[in-house]
Amino acid sequence: QVQLVESGGGLVQAGGSLRLSCAGSGRTFITYTMGWFRQAPGKEREFVATISSSGGRTNYADSVKGRFTISRDSGKNTVYLQMTSLKPEDTAVYYCAAGIRFPGDSVSDYNYWGQGTQVTVSS
Repeated sequence: QVQLVESGGGLVQAGGSLRLSCAGSGRTFITYTMGWFRQAPGKEREFVATISSSGGRTNYADSVKGRFTISRDSGKNTVYLQMTSLKPEDTAVYYCAAGIRFPGDSVSDYNYWGQGTQVTVSS
């Protein structure tokens, strides 16, 4: 069982940056592929980024490549999403998730989810 808690969301102007954190509990946290997804009002939850259990491999949605960076600190049981050059279309609730498959770019690839953190980008 893994419990995930996101933090770091907020309101930022277009072109700004935010770093999201996802703290995980459980001794098996380091064995999971971790992913970030987002969901805007009226839209389906969509893949943003994923990182392998070792941290050596990453994968990104085309819409965030070059702007977002996913990383993990296994010693702290934490996964990060560094977001730069933010755009209004990045506005959404951001969720972290834990799964066993890499690359996991589908909601169905993940078994555990956090409660989400709101990111709002103003124009």
